[in-house]
Amino acid sequence: MKRLALVVLAVAMTCWGAAAFAQPTGSPAASPAPAPPGVAARGKAAFLSYGCYECHGTMAQGNYFGGPHLAPHPPAWSYVSTYVRKPAGQMPSFDAKILPDKDLADIYAYLQSIPPAKPPAQIPALSGFTTSSK
Repeated sequence: MKRLALVVLAVAMTCWGAAAFAQPTGSPAASPAPAPPGVAARGKAAFLSYGCYECHGTMAQGNYFGGPHLAPHPPAWSYVSTYVRKPAGQMPSFDAKILPDKDLADIYAYLQSIPPAKPPAQIPALSGFTTSSK
């Protein structure tokens, strides 16, 4: 029973996080600008030192208090960089004087480097559970 509760909680948090940070829809521009080069190792350090982890979790997995997940598969660079500078929600803004562009590029490289989670069947505590209902 405890394992089932963990699975349900994990699925609920994943679904909520995805909806909270959904990218705007509409007519896309020609093609989104590529992210500037960054270094993932420096980005992880910056993610922690700037306090991003406090809302988004140390692996950018998000939390149910308001910080949506950012990884794996972060939103497009243009969206992230714009949102960080002028957020629409509860997130504080980080202008270039507070969070330099170089550090933001490193943080984005870190977000891109985070691998997807293992499937539940590959996690010993969750093995044996299925998602189908019979």
